[in-house]
Amino acid sequence: MAISRELLDILVCPKCKGEIYLNQDEDGLICENCRLVYEIRDDIPVMLIDEARPTEQ
Repeated sequence: MAISRELLDILVCPKCKGEIYLNQDEDGLICENCRLVYEIRDDIPVMLIDEARPTEQ
C-alpha cells in the first residue's frame, strides 16, 4: 500500500513549511529548501526534523 495522493497533497516540510515531493524510489519525501529527506517506513512518512537525513548532492 502506497501513500495516498491526498496525504501527499497536504504534507509540508515540518522545518520550513515548504513543499515536499516523493523521491524516485518512493521511500522518502524531499524538501529542496531544507535539503532534507524524510523517510517513509511501512507506508508512513516520518516527519520528524531530527530523523530527516540530508539529500545527496
